[in-house]
Amino acid sequence: MGLPAALRSRLKPNTEKNDPSSPASPTSKEQDAEGSNNAAHKRATRMRRNFALSASFAYLLSWIFLVLVVIGNTSNRPVLSGIYFFKLNLADIIPTSVPNASLINSIAQSIGLHDFYQVGLWNFCEGYLGMGITYCSHPQTLYWFNPVEILMNELLAGATIALPTQIMTILSVLRITSQIMFGFFLTAAVLAFLLVILSPLAVSSRWWSLPLAVVSFLEMMIVLAASVVGTAISVAFKYAAEAQSDLNIHAEVGVRMFVFMWLATGLSIWAFAVHSGMGCCCTSRRDLRIGRRVVREGRGVRN
Repeated sequence: MGLPAALRSRLKPNTEKNDPSSPASPTSKEQDAEGSNNAAHKRATRMRRNFALSASFAYLLSWIFLVLVVIGNTSNRPVLSGIYFFKLNLADIIPTSVPNASLINSIAQSIGLHDFYQVGLWNFCEGYLGMGITYCSHPQTLYWFNPVEILMNELLAGATIALPTQIMTILSVLRITSQIMFGFFLTAAVLAFLLVILSPLAVSSRWWSLPLAVVSFLEMMIVLAASVVGTAISVAFKYAAEAQSDLNIHAEVGVRMFVFMWLATGLSIWAFAVHSGMGCCCTSRRDLRIGRRVVREGRGVRN
């Protein structure tokens, strides 16, 4: 006996469904299309992503250099002791042309005068040429270097020393500019650290480029101003210290400090230029999402 035709049709295997050679289901097609679309979007936003990451990396390097500037000269350690704005050398304060100059300089040391004084953002350090740094003052907020007060406090009671008049005239300017520089360097370090984290947000939308460019410009101007002030103070103090030929005082600017703060400035300028450019250039993810830019297969991105 044969089975009814209706029953035979129900028991017949569904070869179309189980046939591996049959066309892919709609779900598989959608997944393939979505994967291809994501890959195309990544290619389209690659340039913007690379620029954003380069800005973030530049801020990371800038932050490292700013931290070295901030903590320089705070203690007598191999690296920190070599980072200072300027160094005052009093080892040969009496010229060798003066009779018994060596004896007089030895007497100056015996009454409390050190061979050199070097200045950082938070404090100063002092020492002798043959021994190195012997003491660093306690770090102070809004610190400024007052050579007259320091030298007079260290000399024995009744002992005095004549300092160039040029140093006396710039003390008030030195105090104000040093405190401004202190605040600027700390603010720039904080902003640079924040921009390391925030810079990659520019990949998602151009709307992020405007606030990031504003903060980037602010950070750039602050670190630039701080570097200019630090350079001006160091060079001016060196000139004032060596202006009087009667005293054999030498001064030098800190090369490492100058390199670190101007590298931080240059990196901040580059990062600001990147954020400014991304405000009008390079495709963002939002551009593709809203249709401002269209990805054409094999043709890249079109407006």
